[in-house]
Amino acid sequence: MADAVNQPGPVAELWEWQYQGACRTASPEVFFHPEGERGPARRRRDERAKQVCATCPVLLECRTQALEAREPYGVWGGMTEDERQAYHDAVDAGETPVLPEITARPATSPLTTPEAS
Repeated sequence: MADAVNQPGPVAELWEWQYQGACRTASPEVFFHPEGERGPARRRRDERAKQVCATCPVLLECRTQALEAREPYGVWGGMTEDERQAYHDAVDAGETPVLPEITARPATSPLTTPEAS
């Protein structure tokens, strides 16, 4: 479970970037593996998720949030669970962590939020 202490408070501005996420219209199953998924099936699903991330204008915000919160599950910001764990292991060991290359396209419009109903 993610450490609740690392989660930002309930400030809407901190989360508005999520409205531009390419994942908003994708199935959550692309980003979160089913129980027991391993090997080639998991690698294929992770790659599909990363393909969505590669088109996302808020990839950097997503990645930053996942790393700061130490998100333990799913693909976030183009990084798998294992890649995020390796990042934190390197930081904790005093080493320079390696991040996957960011290949996302930039946002083309200002952040907007849906009108409240």
